[in-house]
Amino acid sequence: MLYFIGIGLNDEKDISVKGLEVVKGADVVYLESYTSKLACSVEKLEEFYGQKIILADRELVEQKADETILKDAKTKNVAFLVIGDVFGATTHIELMMRAKKDGIKVKIIHNASILSAVGVVGLELYKYGKVTSIPFENKDVRAPVEVVLENQKNGLHSLVLLDLRPEQDKFMTINTALEFLVEKGLDSELSVVGCAGIGSDAPEIRFGKIKEIISAEFTKFPQCLIIPGKLHFMEEEALEFWKQ
Repeated sequence: MLYFIGIGLNDEKDISVKGLEVVKGADVVYLESYTSKLACSVEKLEEFYGQKIILADRELVEQKADETILKDAKTKNVAFLVIGDVFGATTHIELMMRAKKDGIKVKIIHNASILSAVGVVGLELYKYGKVTSIPFENKDVRAPVEVVLENQKNGLHSLVLLDLRPEQDKFMTINTALEFLVEKGLDSELSVVGCAGIGSDAPEIRFGKIKEIISAEFTKFPQCLIIPGKLHFMEEEALEFWKQ
């Protein structure tokens, strides 16, 4: 049996009761380690879960799963842990399909995702348009700006995710992302929400014009941006709480 378990966005205690029960009873526990990072160490997870954790990098999940995760799941109960929700990255959908094709039983245990946790900002979730992301290697990349402009045209909010490489402790900052967006043609007078450490007890959220937020200090990671579309008066009121 292969269990895909979302473990939440912040620390070892964000896992659900159902998820924790499965982890404690698992024979093997993998932690996907390349799409995000918790605010606690792997050692903290192991202590709380009562299990030894095997870190699964991109190569292991995408290229070596047949000889590791899937091989184990054919004869053992395997817990595959994902920061946030299970399917925040398409990689995990592919792994699930591969498991099913191999005749391995699969069970999914969901958790909070950045896609829902951004609701704390006060913008209506169903008014978000296409989500985009900014990669580290972005010299010739225009897609993020094009997505934002298309969402703006339709009055929709834009969630912009920022690149990260947890294994290298490398995270794109809001400041760097805004510099990129302005360089690629986004108006610095546009309103934006900078979010850092969403899902933690004290997330850093600041609202203002790009030219104001571009120099603001954010200390938590991961970080992301929200560019509001057409606002309802309740959304306008909510954003005032985060004004820079």
